[in-house]
Amino acid sequence: MTPIEKLQQKLWRLLYPIFPIVQWPFSIFHGGRQPYRIGWLAPGYTLADLKAHLAKQGFGNHFIAWDDTEQVLSWRKLDGFEWQFHIRVFSDGEIRGHYEMTPEASPLKHFTEKGETARKQDFLHFLGTYVTQKRHISHLEPDPTAKEIESQITFS
Repeated sequence: MTPIEKLQQKLWRLLYPIFPIVQWPFSIFHGGRQPYRIGWLAPGYTLADLKAHLAKQGFGNHFIAWDDTEQVLSWRKLDGFEWQFHIRVFSDGEIRGHYEMTPEASPLKHFTEKGETARKQDFLHFLGTYVTQKRHISHLEPDPTAKEIESQITFS
């Protein structure tokens, strides 16, 4: 990691505790679900199963992200310092994801979604048997301890 990247990372560690307050006024521009449907959580799997699988794939907390409507999980997998795979799971079992710049590397490009792409095949690879293309409605609930666990920030 370059000295500039280390400095940016330290800045985000300082901003994280106040980020929800800073982000709130801009939330009026965000609503619904972002694009890039991948599929649905496959029958027989729970949100806990999926989280354990994604953690093994290198996914974890994505604290600098909008909360989409009915979202129960928002995790990312870093691809170096500048890029990340961002996955969201919704209460009805739908899974969406996209590849984007990290907010640490380029906050403006991240929030304006510049360079954001679907990369569906990558997500299908990460998800394996946990995703189905056949619409399968689930009733997922967020883990009540998730916010507590996710508040413990780790930067790779």
